Amino acid sequence: MISDPVQYEKAQEELRALEERLERLRQADPAGAKGFTKAGVRKMIARLHEELAVYEASEGARQGAPS
Repeated sequence: MISDPVQYEKAQEELRALEERLERLRQADPAGAKGFTKAGVRKMIARLHEELAVYEASEGARQGAPS
């Protein structure tokens, strides 16, 4: 889990890298022969989105800002 701003930034960087990787996979093989690889990357992206959302919600709660 993400617990501080440094980890949050690292997670965002990792998310951008994974999204770029997924796009390269889509361009290299749009027909889906590498579906498992694409699915794995999509799963990692989803996990990072969830972790970022949890961190953002907890930061908002700490700062009293509406989500």
